[in-house]
Amino acid sequence: MALDNGSEALAALAGERVDHRFKGLPPDAWGLTVGELAAQRRNLFTGGFATPVLALSAERLEHNLRLMETYADRHGLAFAPHGKTSMAPQLFHRQLAHGAWGITLAVPHQVWVARAFGIRRIFLANELVDAASLGRLAAELAADPEFRFVCYVDSVRGVELMDAALAGTARPVDVVVELGAGEGARTGARTEAECARVADAVAAAPALRLVGVAGYEGEVPDADPERVRAWLRRLVALAAAFDADGRFAGTGLDEIVLSAGGSAWFDAVADVFAEVPALSLPVLKLLRSGAYVSHDEGHYREVTPFNRVPGEGALEPAFRLWAQVVSRPTPEQAFANAGKRDAAYDLHLPSARVVRRGGAERPADGVTVTGLSDQHAWLRTEPGTELEVGDWVGLGLSHPCTSFDKWQLVPVAEADGTVVEYVRTFF
Repeated sequence: MALDNGSEALAALAGERVDHRFKGLPPDAWGLTVGELAAQRRNLFTGGFATPVLALSAERLEHNLRLMETYADRHGLAFAPHGKTSMAPQLFHRQLAHGAWGITLAVPHQVWVARAFGIRRIFLANELVDAASLGRLAAELAADPEFRFVCYVDSVRGVELMDAALAGTARPVDVVVELGAGEGARTGARTEAECARVADAVAAAPALRLVGVAGYEGEVPDADPERVRAWLRRLVALAAAFDADGRFAGTGLDEIVLSAGGSAWFDAVADVFAEVPALSLPVLKLLRSGAYVSHDEGHYREVTPFNRVPGEGALEPAFRLWAQVVSRPTPEQAFANAGKRDAAYDLHLPSARVVRRGGAERPADGVTVTGLSDQHAWLRTEPGTELEVGDWVGLGLSHPCTSFDKWQLVPVAEADGTVVEYVRTFF
């Protein structure tokens, strides 16, 4: 079962030994604990780190955490950032320290990781119908009165499976009805009438308790500001209709949960959630954006709402993947030693940002990543581009959610390259 606050489990991470499990770390550090290596404050570029190596910027990471904390506070939103992005309990706890209500997750394994590190509030953005996982969830809820868990339901069948698996449990599982974002979108009941039928099924299920409504506006077909706001207003109206029908009465609730918000439209969520009418109970307006913690230099750099509301601030890309040029077969081509095993590539290829040689760093002008093999980045170089075997190339990545999962231990480096900590991931 979960620790009181996760402090013991977090401390134990520093006691792990550096060995073959962890890519990019200095070979001469094997046998040291992670804590001992961190205490050495080695330099990422001169301290024996082997390429490829993924690093997080200490300053940019802190900036992003502070920015979203401020944004949520300014707009009266509770914040449960999606933990699937990093699956890094150290970052979960930093997010909580920066005001997060809890952590959003997607599948049972992620819940168990969070619980092992003391996370007390979890929003599962999925319907949970696996009987074995529901049994473990019931045990967690029974053992820890302070554990708050909320998950989606979007079908009568799902409600029936959950209720059967949870029969006889001490605490009902809190659920929100998921409103789908439209035809052709992902999960969620497609119509308000179907949402009502799901809510009726919850009311008839002793092991479940209806606490609100939720959805994901990022799946709105042909999304634009008008369509996204229209769907969000449907979600707000659904919460109000459920409340007017008395669906939250007599359940012991002290608040109604209203949740949405990925990383591309949280400005629309803030605007529409500000319009929520007075209901019979206070409303927990729960935002779930997760990619902000590291941001990126590709997809999310293009779609972040801060592009539309620059007065609110700007996220900063905190990731950099360092690879080394290992082949320069022609004046127009070079190969670096990072590939699909190391870099996100599902949305966009990495982008060459800087080149380092002998301690000097310069922009990677004239260098373009044109493809990835398993362990190689294909680089095209324009005529006259200075790039040699042995140079380090700093790559910007697109899509944080498929960057973290390729690295079990990520150095966090200050601007001068000093590595001050290591972030452990659990995928």
